[in-house]
Amino acid sequence: MENGEIPENANEHCPGPQSDSAGKSDSCEGCPNQQICATAPKGPDPDVVAIAERMATVKHKILVLSGKGGVGKSTFSAQLAFALAAMDFQVGLLDIDICGPSIPKMLGLEGQEIHQSNLGWSPVYVESNLGVMSIGFMLPEPDEAVIWRGPRKNALIKQFLKDVYWGELDFLVVDAPPGTSDEHISIVQYLDSGSIDGAIIVTTPQQVSLIDVRKEVSFCKKVGVQVLGIVENMSGLCQPVMDFKFLRMTETGEQIDVTEWAREHLKERAPEFLNIIACTEVFDSSGGGAERMCREMGVPFLGKVPLDPQLCKAAEEGRSCFVDQKCGVSAPALKKIIDKMMENQGLSRMLVDNDA
Repeated sequence: MENGEIPENANEHCPGPQSDSAGKSDSCEGCPNQQICATAPKGPDPDVVAIAERMATVKHKILVLSGKGGVGKSTFSAQLAFALAAMDFQVGLLDIDICGPSIPKMLGLEGQEIHQSNLGWSPVYVESNLGVMSIGFMLPEPDEAVIWRGPRKNALIKQFLKDVYWGELDFLVVDAPPGTSDEHISIVQYLDSGSIDGAIIVTTPQQVSLIDVRKEVSFCKKVGVQVLGIVENMSGLCQPVMDFKFLRMTETGEQIDVTEWAREHLKERAPEFLNIIACTEVFDSSGGGAERMCREMGVPFLGKVPLDPQLCKAAEEGRSCFVDQKCGVSAPALKKIIDKMMENQGLSRMLVDNDA
């Protein structure tokens, strides 16, 4: 009954859930929604107006979605926020993954708390132009489980949007939980799908992940959110040869570490290998991966990010992968994807024009 729409299982001649006679008229007798309609508040939600006023100072809103968990969505959200902030944009990162808030750790903000001012809740800042909001800042203990039903999750998301004072923002990046559940419906409704620039969907190459990404694309189309593009994450394992660990397998199946011997052997006998990047498939991409799926569904393909142990380490340590040369495999791929997304939407040009 979202947006006051008549439920599919409603009785014939349903007066509508927003009607004063909802749940009370003769046509409501026996309807499975009768009690809900009779007790539900009527009329437009006044908080939506307050949210619109808060969001009026945010130029661009981008959702980061995934069909499955564990595909690197939050890592991408964090690095997207770092990249935009490094371009001197004013950036906010909103974590609405209520049950699995990993953004505080990935931004190096574990142990921080939310503060209130006369303007509302203040985000926790990584830099002066990068603020973060997450339920992770509100938990009494970092290992505390959040065991909430949908209505309570939705209420917190509404409170984040209504009460957090972001100030003037160029970008608000919203890191959503996997799937298409209450949180996704709420964020789209509260922000109003027409004011959302679009969604970036993160996946891995194998079919078991792409099946759910197709559902995510379908969700976006149904609620009127543009798909800015698909990112294929963990697209093969890539790292310098000298970063690998080398093992020798014995006849009994025992593994013997021969890393030092192998590295010395390469230095002495094949020094040309020292600067070689080795890549291998981790997930089965024989079905064409995300790129083929994008062609079939008519949505943009933004690019591939390899599984890079250095990027994983950057996420664990809560730092940007762009500030040094450690993420030499993944950082260029991420930058290319972000640049392509902005170019496709004309965001760089629009922001420059707005500032002129």
